[in-house]
Amino acid sequence: MATLPRIDDDGAGPEARAIFADIREKRNTDYINNFWRHLANDPALLASVWERLQQVMAPGALDPLVKEMIYVAVSTANGCDYCIASHTAAAKARGMTEAQHGELLAVIGMASQTNALARALAVEVDERFRL
Repeated sequence: MATLPRIDDDGAGPEARAIFADIREKRNTDYINNFWRHLANDPALLASVWERLQQVMAPGALDPLVKEMIYVAVSTANGCDYCIASHTAAAKARGMTEAQHGELLAVIGMASQTNALARALAVEVDERFRL
């Protein structure tokens, strides 16, 4: 259950409506997902998260598909069902194949298991791995 209401276009203030318009234009869609609609309760937060997301997820040293797959992995580790679903959809839209999705899930599962074991065993980091 959401802690704040989902803001539709009619209920959005001018700042939120402007961000919604920017999302629609840059994503070439008429759909504004629930995450942005809930953030619209705080237009300044909506604006800052939208701006930062565009910067972080833009093409760079990492391919946009790789970035989406990392987002899925981190969202899984953080237990965010919404982000898992939305970024899996985004990764598929960017070309993630079923084989890649399967391997991604295998890596997430393996990392979760080995992370838990290393924490439980309180394994000291090898000197050669220290930065």
